[in-house]
Amino acid sequence: MTHLEVVTLRAPAKLTLSLRIIGVRADGLHLIDAEMVTLEWADMLAITPGGSGLSADGPYAVGMPLDNSNLVAKALRLAHREAAVHLTKSIPHGGGLGGGSSDAAAVLRWAGYSDVVAAAQLGADVSFCLVGGRARVKGIGEIVEPLDFQPLDITLIVPPFAVSTPAAYRAWDELGGPRAHGANDLEPAALQVEPRLAEWRDRIHEAAGEPPTLAGSGATWFLVGHHSIAAALPEAMVVQTRTDRQQRAADGR
Repeated sequence: MTHLEVVTLRAPAKLTLSLRIIGVRADGLHLIDAEMVTLEWADMLAITPGGSGLSADGPYAVGMPLDNSNLVAKALRLAHREAAVHLTKSIPHGGGLGGGSSDAAAVLRWAGYSDVVAAAQLGADVSFCLVGGRARVKGIGEIVEPLDFQPLDITLIVPPFAVSTPAAYRAWDELGGPRAHGANDLEPAALQVEPRLAEWRDRIHEAAGEPPTLAGSGATWFLVGHHSIAAALPEAMVVQTRTDRQQRAADGR
């Protein structure tokens, strides 16, 4: 591979179908028991091996850091590789869909890096994104137990705001560790951090005729099945996608 060869990578979104928080470690990190799946909706990355620097375009490129704090830059350092990376960002920041983690995992796969446990030091979702498909995820995210693939149609509703994952976990602690009535233990805490989520939950319920589930810490809500509700929610990004059987390392490799 020469310096000038550009490799194109897919970095699919992940969706947390269910999330239980089962404890807190002495260092403050939360222990989870979750079911996660890979979606077909993806960011795209163009890697030039031997180059340097990050650049980005796409609907969610505005405001993203393009320095050493970016998870892609951290993934390159972890894998001891050098490359220039251009990201086309379709997955929103702060949406609970693991966009940054998936970008980092795509770089790790390209680099031939497969240490799932070490990958968790980059972020709680990176280990799952490195494995992909469908899995039960435990510990702080570093324990990934693959499950049989189940095809699902999914409708994602992304409101015009983000939710901070660290803030949601802090709120969960402050609320005394509530167990949610639904599939996601973080939902009560996320609603505390961002009260507008409740309005969106109710609007989606009214439009679809069934209640949505919060994706991770939010702000994305999702429904199983394809629902034609975009006209009722014009301020949101409504994405109809489906689960993906597995991650792909590099289309052009």
